[in-house]
Amino acid sequence: MRPFKQVDVFTAVPYKGNPVAVVFDADDLSDEEMQQFAHWTNLSETTFLLKPTDPDADYRVRIFTPGSELPFAGHPTIGTCHAWLEAGGVPTNEGTVVQECGVGLVRLRRSDNRLAFAAPDLIRGGPAGEDDIAKVCLILQIDRADVLDAQWCDNGPGWIAVRLASAEAVLALEPDFSAVESYDVGVVGPNPIGVIGKVGALASTGGEPAIEVRAFFRAGGQPAEDPVTGSLNAALAQWLLADGTLSAPYVAAQGTALGRAGRVFVDQADGEIWVGGDAVTCVDGHVDI
Repeated sequence: MRPFKQVDVFTAVPYKGNPVAVVFDADDLSDEEMQQFAHWTNLSETTFLLKPTDPDADYRVRIFTPGSELPFAGHPTIGTCHAWLEAGGVPTNEGTVVQECGVGLVRLRRSDNRLAFAAPDLIRGGPAGEDDIAKVCLILQIDRADVLDAQWCDNGPGWIAVRLASAEAVLALEPDFSAVESYDVGVVGPNPIGVIGKVGALASTGGEPAIEVRAFFRAGGQPAEDPVTGSLNAALAQWLLADGTLSAPYVAAQGTALGRAGRVFVDQADGEIWVGGDAVTCVDGHVDI
């Protein structure tokens, strides 16, 4: 029997965020056993905690969807770190946790009960081509004119992201999941509650979300919408802060269309973008693998 937790991420209210399953003491598990268990949980991601191989890391994590392994994902990073700390993990450097995963070392910092990770470098960025934008429009069932901008936002999961005119337009989407065989699509639109800052960028006021985000994926499995997506929000921040659309700090809302209330807190300091959120343990016990 191995310690096991199920953590709701990007929320302080249980069952309003995005859950991740965390399996401890997984060093002796095979790739096949990890994948089989992740398929069984049927969550967007299941993680497995192992001893680090990098001397600078506090722990190593492997991240699995029901159908494949990911080099990085945001909400599993925060959820796994929350579970590790709650179980008594002590970081080498106070206040900073270093996670080893497929993209290398990812640093997390603690502020009160909230965790934030440093956004990893993009594997692929820059403007999306018209052929790819056309496929996204087919999936989202929108006209090309509705897309204000489109960028590759690939930091592990291969996100392509589009910016629409408003949060209302984002929430009104009714995707056709049969339109394209494989995709990872992020959508973002400004919330009127946000305020325009001195440089004309959208920020948050009073903790209200500046943007609404949705994430759709179909990669070797069933089509789905992700409730709250750390990797996508990290890449969106790198894009939209750089081009002046957003100003840090800001809050992103995600999961609204699914009856969730995810909140992603984005900040920028010393040239780095930090993506944070609350986390709460909903299941705590043991699992037999």
